Amino acid sequence: MDNDEVLRLLGRVEQADEAAFKDLYRAFSRRLYAYVLRQLSDPAQAEEIVADTLYEVWRHPAKFRGDSQFSTWLIGIARNKVLMAFRSRKPDEKHEDIDDLSEVIAGEDVSAFEMLAQQQRHQGVRDCMSKLSDEHRECIHLVFYEGMALAEVAEVQACPENTVKTRLFHARQKLKNCLKLLLQREGGGTLAGAAP
Repeated sequence: MDNDEVLRLLGRVEQADEAAFKDLYRAFSRRLYAYVLRQLSDPAQAEEIVADTLYEVWRHPAKFRGDSQFSTWLIGIARNKVLMAFRSRKPDEKHEDIDDLSEVIAGEDVSAFEMLAQQQRHQGVRDCMSKLSDEHRECIHLVFYEGMALAEVAEVQACPENTVKTRLFHARQKLKNCLKLLLQREGGGTLAGAAP
């Protein structure tokens, strides 16, 4: 959905048009949920943040001026809510940084079924992603899963584009090292879908 269509729908939302809001919801909620879930790894909390984010759109549709892509603006709102959720966590709830781990994913027997092996590899990728710092995980998600340009990521993360490039470089290196250790434990297989 392009910005012109979004602006038309937001104009209708400003008039309390629920059908227009439902159109926006259908167009953007899944992508927004995927982003938030990847940051928090908590489906219930992700659903709550998506609802809160879209409620902000319902309450203040005129805040979007069309200076950026609507999805970038929407993810920016969700990002602020995710950061508030991180700040409200207890210290023991924070994730471990990948650099602090002395042992990576425990090895398991290689299964004869390729589907099971592939599921384990995908879980390995998710585990490695969860070990990244918040900024690195978000950067990887926005670039590779959301398909955002570096300038858009810089806007969402409120930092210079060169900082995004640096974060992306370091995140990819950490993922590569984590996945390499995972593969060694699996006996040298290849990771399907491990593009980053």
